[in-house]
Amino acid sequence: MDNADPTGARDPRGALESLVAELGDAVSVDPVELDASRTDKSGWISDGTPLAVVNATSIAEVQAVMRIASVFGTPVVPRGAGTGLAGGANGTEGAIVLSVAGMRRILEISPEDELAVVEPGVINAELNAALREHGLWFAPDPASKAIASVGGNIATNAGGLLCAKYGVTREAVLGLKVVLADGRLIETGHRTVKGVTGYDLTALFVGSEGTLGVIVEATVRVLPLPVGETATIGAVFPDIASAASASASITAARLRPAVMELLDAPSLAAIADYLGASVVNGVMDTASGAYLVVQFDGPSAHEEAERALLLVRAAGGAARLSADAETGESLLAIRRAFHPALEARGVVLIEDVAVPRSRMVDMFLAIERIGLKYGLSIPTVAHAGDGNLHPNFVYSGDTVPDHVWAAADEMFRTAIELGGTLTGEHGVGVLKRRWLAVELGADSYELQVRLKAVFDPLGILNPGKVFDEAPGI
Repeated sequence: MDNADPTGARDPRGALESLVAELGDAVSVDPVELDASRTDKSGWISDGTPLAVVNATSIAEVQAVMRIASVFGTPVVPRGAGTGLAGGANGTEGAIVLSVAGMRRILEISPEDELAVVEPGVINAELNAALREHGLWFAPDPASKAIASVGGNIATNAGGLLCAKYGVTREAVLGLKVVLADGRLIETGHRTVKGVTGYDLTALFVGSEGTLGVIVEATVRVLPLPVGETATIGAVFPDIASAASASASITAARLRPAVMELLDAPSLAAIADYLGASVVNGVMDTASGAYLVVQFDGPSAHEEAERALLLVRAAGGAARLSADAETGESLLAIRRAFHPALEARGVVLIEDVAVPRSRMVDMFLAIERIGLKYGLSIPTVAHAGDGNLHPNFVYSGDTVPDHVWAAADEMFRTAIELGGTLTGEHGVGVLKRRWLAVELGADSYELQVRLKAVFDPLGILNPGKVFDEAPGI
């Protein structure tokens, strides 16, 4: 590292030579691997070519990457399983893509303390398989749980189908080990349920999308597996407004289902095309305008489901209550077919806004209006228990058409006007950074940019993500 520049001036050749010298075969410049790092599940492909992909398998290797990057002023893009939906972990021109996908060890499971210690590349499904032997589970439940990593959950504060009852990722993280931009390793948080010493850096890193540090270990809270059977309601409604009202009435009744998912008419049409109308209608007659599926778990599941069933029918829903797991799963299967049904139609831009539950009807109606204005069908599914909506745009070609972005712009601004947010669980990444200041306001935006500069004075950590301008670059 004799040609290192302590001022942080960029020297990509020196950085690559130092990476290879220190990390050897962990460093890849294979064009196929470099190209694969440029995209994620959002479909967004970054411009340019990354400098290298480093497949780290230890904290020491992550520290080495960050030390070298800091010396040579080389940008670093932390990356996990690559299942993001906002372009937040896509490799960019001249960057080191620091993959922690190979750090997949479950280091500890403590049934007594109801916690687990894991490396960031551990897949959600793998962790839950290991926890099940102890009668425990990890509650964050993104739709991609079979392929998504815990580190990615933490980086984006992922949610999913179960978070209205069991919370989002932030509620499940007790402590972290994080490698900072200069290679130092810090530990945040506690193994205890309570702990209020100093600022809550753990919560700060959760949802930071790799812009403040690289998460290399997590201590997470795990829960006892729910006891008792499940009870599932499937209901069809004449329109989305009555379906959304039914979900709001369930929440207002202080009922907390584990799952409450809402599909609009364009979603049902796509699913019927994908699965076959006879298959879908064999489960529920979904010819109406909206579908609501509600599942309760725990000892009082059947009692709570009976109460919810009355509310659903009072709101105009033609409802079916299932008390057995197999039939309940068939009711949920309609919801689970949503994403593959859209992917069968073309390239999908999966969006993510959230509004107060009381304004969900307004947001659905706004999406309908925006779709008509721009000549678009916008199939939308909602985690109705927490007001998180996923409007989807299906298109063809390599780039998102301008009229789709125009519709998305109006949709994002409407969500904010309704007291909501740009993103409930996918993160800002690249795709939503242009609207971040609209939601935060100028003063809060400036404070956040300055906060990033404290952790990352050279601006090498995931530059160009979340913020329009990366501080220090």
